Amino acid sequence: MEPVRVLNLFTIMNRGGAETMVMNYYRKINREKVQFDFLVHREEEGAYEQEIKELGGRIYRMPPMYPQNFSLYKKKIREFFEEHKEYKIIHSHMSELGYFALKEAARQEIPVRICHAHNAPHGFEWKMIVRNYFKKRMMPYLTHMFMCGKESGDWLFGKKNEDKFIQLNNAINAERFRYDRNIENNIRKKLNLEDKLIIGHVGRFNKQKNHKFLVEIFAEIKKIREDAELVLIGEGNLQNDIIQKVERMNLSKYVHFLGVRDDVNKIMQTFDALLFPSLFEGLGIVLIEAQAAGIPCFTSKDVVAKEAGITSLCHYISLDNTARQWAEYLLDNMDKKKDRYKEIEEAGYDLKTNTEWLEEFYVNAAKS
Repeated sequence: MEPVRVLNLFTIMNRGGAETMVMNYYRKINREKVQFDFLVHREEEGAYEQEIKELGGRIYRMPPMYPQNFSLYKKKIREFFEEHKEYKIIHSHMSELGYFALKEAARQEIPVRICHAHNAPHGFEWKMIVRNYFKKRMMPYLTHMFMCGKESGDWLFGKKNEDKFIQLNNAINAERFRYDRNIENNIRKKLNLEDKLIIGHVGRFNKQKNHKFLVEIFAEIKKIREDAELVLIGEGNLQNDIIQKVERMNLSKYVHFLGVRDDVNKIMQTFDALLFPSLFEGLGIVLIEAQAAGIPCFTSKDVVAKEAGITSLCHYISLDNTARQWAEYLLDNMDKKKDRYKEIEEAGYDLKTNTEWLEEFYVNAAKS
C-alpha cells in the first residue's frame, strides 16, 4: 500500500524554526504510512534538501512569491496540480502567501487544504495592508487551520475562528537537547570559550529576531561581566549589518558568528543564557530546545507566546525596557543549568506523542 503523500509548502528548506519543526516530524513519522514532499519557492538548494531526498521526499520548485511574478505563479501552480493528481493533502507553511496555491488546490478539488500559522507579526508596516488582504482572501479555501500558538492563530485566521484552530506543538526531540556536562565541556574547549559566560542566540539574521537590540544588550552585559561572550548561530540578509555594528561597538573579539550548524543541540549546551528579544514570534521553537537543555531564557514580553514558557527557566521582559535593564535582569535571574527533559515531555512538546497524532491525522484525512 502506497503511503499518503503530503505536499508541504515552504519558501526554502533552510534551518529556520518552522522548517526544523517539520523536519523533526518527518524524521520520526512512519514513512510507510505518510511521506512528505516539498514545494519550495527558491532556485537555490535549501540546507535540508539532501536529507529530504534521503528520506524519500520529492522537491518541486516554483517561482518566488514576488508581486511581479503573481501572473506567472498562478499559471505555474495550475500546471503543477494538473500534473500531480496524487496529492490529497496540501499543508502550507507560508502564511498568507499560500493563498494562490490553496485557491488552485480548492479549484482542482484537493480535499485537505491546511494552512499553518507559525508567526504573529506586531506593529504596522505598509506591507501589512497587503498581508491582511491576502489572508482574508485565503480563508474560504482552507479546510483546516493549524497553529503553533494562539497568538499566531488569531493573527492569521482571526479570533472568530478560534473554535476551529488545531494546535500542533512545535515538538522537539527533547532527548537530543538534554543537558550533559561532558558535552558542554567538550564544545567549550573546541570553541576556546572555557571559563566564559556564554550568552547565546539561535535564529535567522532578519528584522524579526532583533539582533540589533540583542547586540546592545550584550554590550551592557559585557560592561558588568568582563568574561561575557556572545555566540550567534544562523545566517540571513542582515548578518553583514550586525557584523558591522559589532565592529563599531568594538565587540568583535567577544562575538562569535557560527553560521548555520547541524550540531545546534550540542553548541546550545554551552549557553549560560539564551537571549531572544524577538519583535514577533509564533512560538519560538528555540526556546523549547533551550529549556530542554536546562538553559535560562530571556525573551520578549507580550510578543513571544506564553505557551513557550514551559518551565520556570523562561523569563519575559518588555521591549520597552532599555538594553541595560535587560542586561541587569538577565544577570540577576540566571538559574543554574540542570536536566529539564521530564518537564518538556510532560508539557506535551516531546516528539514521539505529537508525531503519532500527526500521522493519524494525515491518514484519516486522506480517507475522508
